Parts: sequence; C-alpha cells; structure tokens
Amino acid sequence: MTSEKLLIRLEIILPKNEVMPISEALKQINVGGLTVSKKRGRGKNPPPEIHASKGTEVFVPQFGDKYVLEVLIPESMEEQAIRLIRENATQGKIFIHPVLRTVDIKTGAEGEKAI
Repeated sequence: MTSEKLLIRLEIILPKNEVMPISEALKQINVGGLTVSKKRGRGKNPPPEIHASKGTEVFVPQFGDKYVLEVLIPESMEEQAIRLIRENATQGKIFIHPVLRTVDIKTGAEGEKAI
C-alpha cells in the first residue's frame, strides 16, 4: 500500500428524500461523485400507515422506503462533509467506513487520484 492519504466512504441512510440538498452542499466542497440508491427497510420508527379501500382499512407496512447515499472522500474532508449533511437533512444516519484501497479501472490511478 502507498503512503497516500486515507480515504473514507460515507454511507448516509435517509428515511425521506433529502438527496438533492445534500448533493448540492457536497458540490460546494468539491465532492464530485455520489451514488444514490432507493431501498426498503425498517428502523426504530415504523413507516407511515397506508389507507386502503377508500380509507376504511389501515395497513402498517413492515418496511418503508429509504434513500442510501454513498460518497468517497479524503479523510481530511470528513468533518466538513458530515457537518454539511447534518445541515441539509432532518433525519437519518451516517456510517463512516475506512477504504483500504481504491483503483480506477480505466487509468489504474490509485487512492485520491482514483476518485
């Protein structure tokens, strides 16, 4: 492994769609890449009730929609990125993972040059 700066992966799980404000905020600090997925899951709080059959029946789903954002950044940007995410989202969780190695498939660039 080279002596490059450590990279981290932020995994942000949002119970509601606040993707665009977070994306725009991260662009301000030159974070270029962002991956967004829509998934289903459950946390501490149940998803909202669904009213069916003209409002006469109420159904509480087991799982609700979640938005998952993934971004790779240099470790030096970690606190700034977390602050921006917290300022632009109202709920959710941020998981921080160390990245051991990053390689660009096309160029072979590694580390921060690969992101």
